[in-house]
Amino acid sequence: MADERHVRVRFAPSPTGKLHVGGARTAIYNWAFARANHGTFILRIDDTDPTRSTEENTQVILRAMRWMGLDWDEGPEAGGDFGPYRQTDRMQLYRDAAQHLMREGKAYPCFCTPERLAADKAAAEARHDPFQGYQRTCRDLDPAEAKRRIDAGEPYTLRIKVPLDRGDVVVHDAVHGDVTFNARELDDFIIFRSDGTPTYNFATVVDDAMMGITHVIRGDDHLSNTPRQIMAYEALGAPVPTFAHISMILGPDGKKLSKRHGATSVEEYRDAGYLADAFVNYLALLGWSLDGDTTIVPRDVLAREFSLDHVSKNPSTFDPKKLDAINQAYYLAMSDREFSERVLVPELRAAGLEAAEGALAHEDAWYDLLSSILKPRTVVAPDVVGKARFLYQGDEVELDERSVERNLAKAGARGFVTAAAEALGAIGGGSWHAEAINTALEALPERLGTSKRKFFGAVRVAACGNQVSPPLGESLELLGRGRALARLERAEGISAE
Repeated sequence: MADERHVRVRFAPSPTGKLHVGGARTAIYNWAFARANHGTFILRIDDTDPTRSTEENTQVILRAMRWMGLDWDEGPEAGGDFGPYRQTDRMQLYRDAAQHLMREGKAYPCFCTPERLAADKAAAEARHDPFQGYQRTCRDLDPAEAKRRIDAGEPYTLRIKVPLDRGDVVVHDAVHGDVTFNARELDDFIIFRSDGTPTYNFATVVDDAMMGITHVIRGDDHLSNTPRQIMAYEALGAPVPTFAHISMILGPDGKKLSKRHGATSVEEYRDAGYLADAFVNYLALLGWSLDGDTTIVPRDVLAREFSLDHVSKNPSTFDPKKLDAINQAYYLAMSDREFSERVLVPELRAAGLEAAEGALAHEDAWYDLLSSILKPRTVVAPDVVGKARFLYQGDEVELDERSVERNLAKAGARGFVTAAAEALGAIGGGSWHAEAINTALEALPERLGTSKRKFFGAVRVAACGNQVSPPLGESLELLGRGRALARLERAEGISAE
C-alpha cells in the first residue's frame, strides 16, 4: 500500500570518516526525492560508534553537504521538531522504547555469555539443525527470575521477540521490487548490548519511527538488515516506511569503489577543482537517469524530476572521464564573465598570480578574453593556472626546454622570430588585437618558404614559453604589444640560425 503521508526522508551518515562518493550519492537521492515530492529532507548524525565517531568528522560531513548544495530542512544547525538529530543525544529515547517493548512482552533480557552462545551455535551446527541462530535460551525465563539476576548485577542484553508464527517478511522495495525473507531464519536479535548501548538495527528504527520517516533510501548493503528492522517497526507499532535500496558503485575494474581507484571523498573532488553542480549531476546519473539519454541534468531539473522508478537495480561504474566531461560541459555553459568570476580569478588569486585581495592587475575585458580561450581547455579549475602562467612572467618568459629543442633550436628559427617581430612591430598599439595579429603573421610561413607548423611553433615558444599554449593571436593580445615584442627580441638571441 502506498504511503500517503507527507514525504519525509533522511540521510543518516556515521561520522567515522569523510563523506565518500557512495554516501554522497545516497544524500543526493534523498535530497532530490524530498524536493521532487515537496517533502522534508532530514540530516541525522548516526554517531553511536563512540570509538570512531568524532565531532571533526561530523563537521567534515556538514562541509561536504554544504559544498554540494544539499540543504537540509531538519538536522544539525537547522533544528526541527523531531530532534535531537544526533544519536548520542537520543540515548534516553532508545532506553524508553526498549523498556516499552519489555513491558509489552515483546523484548526480554538475555543472560547468555559469548561462550554459551558460541557453544550453542556449534551444537546446532553439529546437529545440522535447520535453524542455527540464537537458540532462544532466555526467551521464556520467569520475569521474577530475570529481575533477580538483573538486580544482582549480572550482565545481560535485550533481545526482541520475533513472533514464532510470523510468516515470511516481504520487503516492498521501490528499486528491487518485493524481496522475501524467511522469518523462521530470523533469530531473536539483540536491540541493546550489555554495555547499555542500542544496536544499529534498533536505534535507526526508533529514530525513523519517531521522526516520521516515510521512505528509507540507502545503499543495498543494508538490504539484509531490513527484515530485522521491519520486526522492530512491527514490535513498536510504527508504520513501516517504503524502502529503496540503491546499488553499489563500482570502480572501472568492476570492484567496489575504493581508495585504490583514486579520490573517493567529496572534499577531494572539491579540492581538485570540480564544480559542485557538475559533481552532483554526475553522481545522480550513477544509478538514475532522466530519460536514458540526457547527461546534463541541472540541479533544478534533478530536484523537479527525480523519481525512484527511474533508479536502476544494477551496479553503476564510476568513470572519471565522464565526470570530467560533465564538469567541462558546465564550464562551457558559462558566459566568459561568469567563468572569469567563478573560476579564473579565484584560481589566479589562489596561485599567487593575482593579489589575494583588492584590485586585479587588468581590466575586466582582459579576463573575459582569457576566459574565452581557456574555457574550452579547462577540465578542472586549477587547469587555468598552468595555461595562464605565461602571461604573468614579465618580459623574460620561462622557456620549456623540450619546446625550445623542438622549435627554437631548429635551423631557421631565428629568421622566423625576426620576421614575426618585424610584422608585429608594424601594428600600432591601438590596433593590437588578435585579428590584426593573426593577419600580420598569416602570410609569413609561405614567404619564408617554411611550414606553418615550424614557423608558428617557433613564434609560440618565443612568446609563450611553451609549444602548447592557448591560441597565439589571443595570447599575444593578452600579453600586450610591448611585452610580446620584448619576448620575441629575447628569443632572437637564443634561436638557431
